Amino acid sequence: MSTDVPKRGAILIVDDTPTNLEVLVDYFADNRFDLFVATDGESALEQINHARPDIILLDVKMPGIDGFETCRRLKANKETKDIPVIFMTALSDTVDKVKGFTLGAVDYVTKPIQHEEVLARVSTHLALRRLQKRLQEANETLEQRVQERTAELSSTNAALQQAFSEVEHLKSRLQAENIYLQEEIKVEHNFEEFIGSSEVLKKVLYKVEQVASTDATVLILGESGTGKELLARAVHSTSARSHRALVKVNCAALPTNLIESELFGHEKGAFTGALSRKIGRFELADGGTIFLDEIGDLPVESQSKLLRILQEGEFERLGNSRTTKVDVRVIAATNRNLEEAVKRGNFREDLFYRLNVFPIESPLLRERKEDIPILVNHFLIKYGAKTGKKIERVSQKVFDSLQSYHWPGNVRELENIIERAVILSHNSLLEIEDLPDLRQSAGTPTAVNSLEEVERTHILRILQETGGIIDGPRGAATLLEIHPNTLRSRLQKLGIKITKRTA
Repeated sequence: MSTDVPKRGAILIVDDTPTNLEVLVDYFADNRFDLFVATDGESALEQINHARPDIILLDVKMPGIDGFETCRRLKANKETKDIPVIFMTALSDTVDKVKGFTLGAVDYVTKPIQHEEVLARVSTHLALRRLQKRLQEANETLEQRVQERTAELSSTNAALQQAFSEVEHLKSRLQAENIYLQEEIKVEHNFEEFIGSSEVLKKVLYKVEQVASTDATVLILGESGTGKELLARAVHSTSARSHRALVKVNCAALPTNLIESELFGHEKGAFTGALSRKIGRFELADGGTIFLDEIGDLPVESQSKLLRILQEGEFERLGNSRTTKVDVRVIAATNRNLEEAVKRGNFREDLFYRLNVFPIESPLLRERKEDIPILVNHFLIKYGAKTGKKIERVSQKVFDSLQSYHWPGNVRELENIIERAVILSHNSLLEIEDLPDLRQSAGTPTAVNSLEEVERTHILRILQETGGIIDGPRGAATLLEIHPNTLRSRLQKLGIKITKRTA
């Protein structure tokens, strides 16, 4: 291979994560750049004294001095102030982005890094810097030639204007991109755990923004695996209560006889086994937010006390008659149809209306299939880093299967499938053979399943909802309205074994 190919420039990459450094160094080396690396701000500043890069990719969160302080010192030094700085950040706050631009950064890229995007931005800023240098040299040449050759002034001025026009064009383009990106931060990056750009997802996140600044009670509805907890965290993290705790309660996982103790606390000796005083979840969440997950599974006898705290903001610990007042914002979530539960008498109507102040529907994956390629890429990067594998390509056959699948388990199911595929992959291409379960179940939208397959699918879904529990008031047998022994017999006939994976 020829070694005479000219280099495109020198980049200093500053990041305290070795994996990020290794990936970026390999990528830019393959694209003919000279590379310098540093793992913290102090090392970066020291290294610049010995080797001057053309551009700097600077992480924000680092030990010692962070990226903001490092950038400030670079811009305060007349020797380094002209080196373009691009922040690499996973921060979601618009204020932090604006702070970076105020300190002198020319751009930013959001983690996880998209290689083509960062290469395009680096190339653009290097081109802009070269043009600025050309402009400076043209000015110096102009001054000399004005003294020596007045007759050449007009042609030199034309060349100068052309260079200036190119610089202005690049500046305008970058300004437009930055304005657009800052506008998109609230939709695309203010909730960095939400991956996707579909209109369905944007509408949901817009509703989150609308309600976050209020103290209204939020009810998040949707199937399992759609990210209801992520939506709850997004509401809390963008609210005025974000500096306080988000306390999570899984109502389906709490034993019936301990629900009130968990929610409201108890005094020592309040009941058998109460060996010490316990603070309840609502008291822990005072000043912050409480997330009541699987609210549809809360027993009717506990619903009245929850209604009281929603209405009055007060409760009594078990074993204590003194009223405790709290200021708590309530977010609830369920995959059940609460209106049907109200009709059946399993859920209080007044509690439903109290919770249903601002409902948000968590988007189903099958309703935003255009996000599947983005999600696949995200999970490939995530699990590639965990397993030490580098999956760079996905066959069209895989994408066709992913797009045609119904996704009853939503994003969680997609993540599990991609994680398994990465583990099974032996090269840089993700093949359909790596997805055996998906291959068997994808099919065409018009495929007709046998009655046994329909029964099997339904039972598996109920087992997933109950965590593999068969007996009890919230067990799979109760939900299926059959005797537990009958269900065990059906499981044996259908070849379903209750394993950790099934649950």
